[in-house]
Amino acid sequence: MRDNKGFTLIELLIVVVIIGILAAIAIPKFSATREKAYFAAMKSDLKNLASQQEIYYADAYAYSAVTADLSFTSSDGVTVSIVASTSGWSASAVHAALGTAEGCVIYDGTATTPTVGTTTASAPGEIACSA
Repeated sequence: MRDNKGFTLIELLIVVVIIGILAAIAIPKFSATREKAYFAAMKSDLKNLASQQEIYYADAYAYSAVTADLSFTSSDGVTVSIVASTSGWSASAVHAALGTAEGCVIYDGTATTPTVGTTTASAPGEIACSA
């Protein structure tokens, strides 16, 4: 008799099918996790911006729209747009990996809330995100 060692074609196909099913489950979860990380980066940047605006206001009695004045640097891939006056400021953040209709917004003082897509902040100092 022959001593057959190895796997049959059916056994290999079953393993490939199982790996395919596991990949089909894992890939969407990974994509959702990446998107959550992008929103976390935008929220973090807006919180840091709010802190920097208050520090700047304590010194200059006005808010600034210039990031260099605020010593503020956004995270990689995040673009922050700031509008400021002497009595308030607003900012929006979008991530390069997301669509332009997805992002986060914040405002403080007498500034009007900015919008990203259909997202607007409902209260001063509140960060609102589209997801």
